[in-house]
Parts: sequence; C-alpha cells; structure tokens
Amino acid sequence: MVFQNFNLFPHLTVLDNVALPPRINMRLSRDESETRAASLLATVGLAGHAHKMPASLSGGQQQRVAIARALAMKPEVLLFDEPTSALDPEAIGGVLELMVELAEAGSTMIVVTHEMGFARRVCHDVVFMAEGRIVEKAPPNEFFGSPQTSRARDFVAQICQS
Repeated sequence: MVFQNFNLFPHLTVLDNVALPPRINMRLSRDESETRAASLLATVGLAGHAHKMPASLSGGQQQRVAIARALAMKPEVLLFDEPTSALDPEAIGGVLELMVELAEAGSTMIVVTHEMGFARRVCHDVVFMAEGRIVEKAPPNEFFGSPQTSRARDFVAQICQS
C-alpha cells in the first residue's frame, strides 16, 4: 500500500525504509533485501539518495520511496490512497509518470485519486463513489464520455469546466 502521506520511518535511511519490510515479512537476509531495495530505488529514480534520511527529500521523492517500499514486497496488487494529494504540482507529474510506467509494465493497481487525467489515461475501469457508495463503474471512455447516473454526470460536467 502506498499512503498519501508517505509513512516513511524518519529514523531510517531511504534504503532501510525500502529494505526493512521484505527483511521482516519475507525473511530475506539483510544483503538480499538491501540489494532489492537498491534496485528498486534505481527504478524509481532515486539511486543516489539511498543513504539520505527521508526528511532531506522532497515530497515527490518521499512518495517514490514509498512506492519502492511497496514494490519491495512483490505485491500482486498495489493500493494507492491519494498518492499525489500531499505533493506540489511539479512532484505530482513525476509520481503519476512513475505510476503510468508501473501500469505499462503490467502492475495491477487500485488507485484512489482526484487526478482525472491520470484516471482517464491509465485506468481500465473507473469506479465513481459518493458518500461511501459506488455510484457508477465503467471504462474511462464510457465514464467520462457518457456517464449513466445524474451524480456522475454532474461530476464530469464540473471537472470539464475546470
């Protein structure tokens, strides 16, 4: 799971933040978990930041560390809870591009997001919720092109005005 507020351990280096979960949960050796972590940090564009502390990184970099940490567990499905909500506009683009790359590489993701351009571009299905309930589910072209419920139509009309 990738949280909206990163949830990195502030007292551990970036490398240790990524290496610790598989070492504990998958019982990997320190060497194996650190090798995997270093590879994943390179994948997310942070190879040169392995020995830094999370507080010294930008929000976008911290979120990429959180994504690497999730990937370190070799999940079948990645869960993203508003992964861009705590980021500045420039960092949002970098994190979304990384998520696009993950999708193109075949990762299965469930993403809670307000980034409709991303949803339209990457998702196989859009699930629109209101008041904790599913209002509509459709492929992106159908959802954004011709929503079936009045609540979804109002939402699409509102985001198209922005």
